[in-house]
Amino acid sequence: QVQLVESGGGLVQPGGSLRLSCVAFGSIFSINGMGWYRQAPGKQRELVAAITSGGSTNYADSGKGRFTISRDNAKNTVYLQMNSLKPEDTAVYYCSAASALSYYWGKGTLVTVSS
Repeated sequence: QVQLVESGGGLVQPGGSLRLSCVAFGSIFSINGMGWYRQAPGKQRELVAAITSGGSTNYADSGKGRFTISRDNAKNTVYLQMNSLKPEDTAVYYCSAASALSYYWGKGTLVTVSS
């Protein structure tokens, strides 16, 4: 089993920045890819960014050029640096982790972009 704990959400003005963190606990040796998803009110959960154990990254078009995903394997932590935030980035952001057999989710952290 893997447990994921997110932090770093909050209220930020348009154009501002936030850094989300996700710490993994448990059977971390089984984790391959990790990523961030988000779900806005009334919308489906969508991929924001993903990173493999080797460091390869993938971004949704909505975040390209503004968001950066990174991973510190020594700290069992994945980060999402979000810059130039827009009101449409408002959502609950979820950390995810994939092993060969399972997919894990954190409980989410709320990001609100508003003036």
